[in-house]
Amino acid sequence: MTTLERVRALLPEMTYHEKLHLLGQIAQELNATEPGIESTPGVCGGVPCIEGSRIPVWVLVGYKNLGASEAELLQAYPTIDAENLSHAWAYYRTHKKEIDEQIAENEADD
Repeated sequence: MTTLERVRALLPEMTYHEKLHLLGQIAQELNATEPGIESTPGVCGGVPCIEGSRIPVWVLVGYKNLGASEAELLQAYPTIDAENLSHAWAYYRTHKKEIDEQIAENEADD
C-alpha cells in the first residue's frame, strides 16, 4: 500500500479539525519549496536566497523596509530582475517571522 493510499484510508476516520490540521501541514510543506527561492546548507548560512545567487531574501526585505525602491534594489543587485524581487516578496509574505528574525539577528551582529 502506498503512502497516499494509507492517507486516503485514514481520512474517513479523521475529525474535521484533524483534517484541517493535516491540510495546514500539507500547505506548509508546499510553501517550503517556493519558486525562485532556495535554501542551501553551507551557502549564506542556509538562509533563503534568490535562486542561483547568494542574495538572501532578508537582505532585500531589509533594504525595502529602510525605504529602498525596487529600482534601487535592481540597480544595487544587477544579477537579479523584477521577477526575483517578486519571488522574494512572496516568500516574505508567507515566512514573515523567519525573515524578520534573520533581519534582527543581522542587526544584533552589527
